[in-house]
Amino acid sequence: MTIQLISANHASAMAATLAGRANRNARGFGGGVYPITPQTECIELLCRQQFDKGSIVRVESEHSAMAVCMGMSVSGARTFTASSSNGLAYMAENVYAAAFSRLPIVMMAVNRTLGPPWNIWVDHGDTLMLRDAGWIQLYCQDNQEVADSIIFSYRLAEDARVLLPAMVCQDAFVLSHTMMETDLPEQEQVDRYLPDLDLPHRVKFDPVMIGGLDFPRETEVHRRQHQEALERVFDVYGECQDEFEEVFGRRPPDPVVPYCMDDAEIAFVSMGTTSSTTDTVVDKLRAEGIRAGSVRVRMYRPFPEKALTEMLANCERVGVLDRDISLGLGGVLWSEVRGCAPRALVQGYMLGLGGGDVRPQHIESLFRELAASSSAAAPKLVEVG
Repeated sequence: MTIQLISANHASAMAATLAGRANRNARGFGGGVYPITPQTECIELLCRQQFDKGSIVRVESEHSAMAVCMGMSVSGARTFTASSSNGLAYMAENVYAAAFSRLPIVMMAVNRTLGPPWNIWVDHGDTLMLRDAGWIQLYCQDNQEVADSIIFSYRLAEDARVLLPAMVCQDAFVLSHTMMETDLPEQEQVDRYLPDLDLPHRVKFDPVMIGGLDFPRETEVHRRQHQEALERVFDVYGECQDEFEEVFGRRPPDPVVPYCMDDAEIAFVSMGTTSSTTDTVVDKLRAEGIRAGSVRVRMYRPFPEKALTEMLANCERVGVLDRDISLGLGGVLWSEVRGCAPRALVQGYMLGLGGGDVRPQHIESLFRELAASSSAAAPKLVEVG
């Protein structure tokens, strides 16, 4: 392995390159790409890489980028693309189509605020608007996790029991343009971890129709099969963790990552880099004798309801930190987590929208506010920018 000082955009591109080269003895690698800030550096670097079989196609839009991935994937190739914000919105039709076609495409999504008004900073609303699209969604905390998750996602998505696309999400600029020491594996290691892709429903030589008309009964069957595949992700995920650790010497995080939760009475739930800041606050509160804890949701889809319910079972108060807003409701994460802590007072907070700088003092004040609360209020939008 080689430790390099690189951004998460760089880490994503190199991880995708290694995964693509690992499929050289099968149907190769490729994908469609279109630039959008803040993921452009990723695809610029990817386009400069050489592959024994396959190529990266520069297209005229995000919609076409996913269309190219779908065409390559249905032919049996390992595929990758990247997008963000309004690019994901423009791509949405084909995001759904890729999942409903059961194509194990991996996409790196840099979380950025949707516009207008235009904003290029972090907000989780862009990928969360696709939460019902049938993709696996992973949210990363640092650059190492981004690189590992790209490789890990191919192993998970291409498993015959899953066969679903996977979205690896990272916070705009906080990770995408921030340099961190990142351990990139050797090609031989990735070759060992990722078997040749053998897509069972790939197009071969006989004429075939893809995406034809379904009647109600067929659609019901397809949705049931899709749901069952997502339910199997949890077991397959654990197996992929074991194999990753054996090959690379480190273990990818669980779908839900606890911090000081063994005896926590008050806990905050969050995703992405917000969790790192929350953990720092927990350390400070623990030093004061407050039994605080933190829970990071790494895998948002399929939603890890069972693990969250077990982790929050003994908490008296739970705060949910959303870096997004479902207008007319509140935080997206809060809307699902609140059902996982029926005994607790659960309060939703939306903060850092549009890239506001979420600092330890902001989260500490919310901890103290929640500790003093006697009942839950409507979800609160906290201005930190």
